Amino acid sequence: MLVESGPHETRVAILEHERLTELFIERHHQKGIVGNIYKGRVSRVLPGMQAAFVDIGVDRDAFLYVSEVLDSKEPYEDLSMDEEDDRDEVDDEVQEALPPVEKSIDQLLRQGQEVVVQVLKDAMPNKGARVSTQITLPGRSLVLLPGVPHLGVSRRIEDEEQREQIRARLEAVQPPGYGLIARTAGADASEDELRADLAYLLRLQERLEARAQTVSAPTLLHRDLDVALRVIRDELNEEFSTVWVEGEETHRRVVEFVEQIKPSMVQRIRLDEEGPGLFGRFDLEREIEAALDTKVWLKSGGHIVIHPTEALVSIDVNTGRYVGRHNLEDTVLTTNLEAVQEIVRQIRLRNLGGIIVIDLIDMVEESHREQVFVALEAELAKDRSKNKVLEISEFGLVQLTRKRSRPSLERLLTSPCPYCRGTGRIRSLTTTALELRRRLLAARSRFSEVEILLRAHPDLAQSLQREERPILDELETELRSTILIQSDSDMHRERFDFSEL
Repeated sequence: MLVESGPHETRVAILEHERLTELFIERHHQKGIVGNIYKGRVSRVLPGMQAAFVDIGVDRDAFLYVSEVLDSKEPYEDLSMDEEDDRDEVDDEVQEALPPVEKSIDQLLRQGQEVVVQVLKDAMPNKGARVSTQITLPGRSLVLLPGVPHLGVSRRIEDEEQREQIRARLEAVQPPGYGLIARTAGADASEDELRADLAYLLRLQERLEARAQTVSAPTLLHRDLDVALRVIRDELNEEFSTVWVEGEETHRRVVEFVEQIKPSMVQRIRLDEEGPGLFGRFDLEREIEAALDTKVWLKSGGHIVIHPTEALVSIDVNTGRYVGRHNLEDTVLTTNLEAVQEIVRQIRLRNLGGIIVIDLIDMVEESHREQVFVALEAELAKDRSKNKVLEISEFGLVQLTRKRSRPSLERLLTSPCPYCRGTGRIRSLTTTALELRRRLLAARSRFSEVEILLRAHPDLAQSLQREERPILDELETELRSTILIQSDSDMHRERFDFSEL
């Protein structure tokens, strides 16, 4: 793990087998709000959508679904499910623990009502943050669920005997009226360690309740840890050989935090003393830049093409320059096996979410399809975010869903192109030249038999003087005018203007 902290942003990278697999970035002037807890005010109730808008004091009202409203009047005595999961999936675990909501949103909330909510997903360009009234407080070993007496064990702990032992320890420390989820990091925690983690979380809950009673909405009640400490809390385990930290102040904070949550790992926290540029020394800047490209080359010579859209993410696999050694089916199998490893790495690195459709190269043999699918499942098992994958279809398509609570790498590092406005395409020079022809001919009464000054982008000006010269000649003939072209690099490539000299 590499932690690079500067005055403007903090970046945390996770490397597996010396390759970048996950990247976390937090800009200090625009921090994400996932995990934050607010006292908000219901600004609007929408029975038709079974949802409500909640003012939490940020730019756009948050969105609260009826299924995420905790009804204090509902009974919870029968809840003792043994389900999942870790930090990014806690809200799914909680939803399974809660009794089904049978009331309408307007029976649970009213306009102007003050509610305490926690942010589940950051705001997107076209929607506000998503919130829940069920508060979850994550520690190192436990997640505390105030008001929901539910016990859960991370699904990543698969051994049934170990799960039963953990459950017994949870039952021994569970306080009345609270639920607990054992995190993967707490699999080997003793009862005393669980009690220490629980005591910290209960103190935090008491401070939240006291503050919520004394402030008016909208107010921030609790801010989640910054990205460096949050990733350390959620990710650090015995599999990490070293955590390199740039900056003495950040190193001090990380060491103090690890001493509290995982003292045995303190010796693996190293201060990078070579000065700024930790990511550069591990050659990560190039990998981050490549993660914004649509095409990713494979070692064999094949490649994958990644296209995020509004509805889903499409990933296409191609043999590219790879021609194989024996026969076509072996070539296809080799390419697909290499592709699924890189695809999952890119999904994690780019933080792609929602519906993802992978178009593999068609495989004739059923055994080959099964082999590729098993390889894909094995790679997805390494991903902490919750995902669900369907079998390879007869068309060679794989559909999967992946949960994402924070913006993708593309949204975080880029903005929509001012030329194409996010479509990825702009009008060709020929299309723009023909539009110019139509506009001038429609205004022939104003521009007949005069000198015309045409101001255009240099690319369009050059095209009119070369490839599209027939259009310019026709206009001068039809208008009986001379057209003088002025190149202007400040002009949009699709725009132009003309005036009489």
